[in-house]
Amino acid sequence: MTQPGAPGTPLQLDHLKKRADFLRAARGIRRVEGAVTLETCPTPEAEALPGRLRIGFTASKKIGNAVARNRAKRRLRAAASQVLPLLGRGGHDYVLVARGTCVARPFPALLSDITTALKAAHKKLDANAGEGHA
Repeated sequence: MTQPGAPGTPLQLDHLKKRADFLRAARGIRRVEGAVTLETCPTPEAEALPGRLRIGFTASKKIGNAVARNRAKRRLRAAASQVLPLLGRGGHDYVLVARGTCVARPFPALLSDITTALKAAHKKLDANAGEGHA
């Protein structure tokens, strides 16, 4: 049996629940791509678990009424459950913020947006870690 978080093993997703966690991610790396904004930062050591990453979803009233906001968050959850276990990094917090076109965006394009944003954010995290700004 492989250890959680071993290379090639899908990561397990935990949900962000506290406002402070969302605010910490907002102060981290931000990448806007298509219908989503991705915010990410390393999970604090006291809360990090091996083989797990934490994810949160948000949609403001700019998206529309409650029905539209809930639909946007459902679509983000579905897309994230496909992309993040494979491309996400354990020990990191991710927040996906729905943008105005999230509800109408074709699902394959939404998957592509999240994948592209993740790769760009990881590249920026690696560059910051190399400079000693982790």
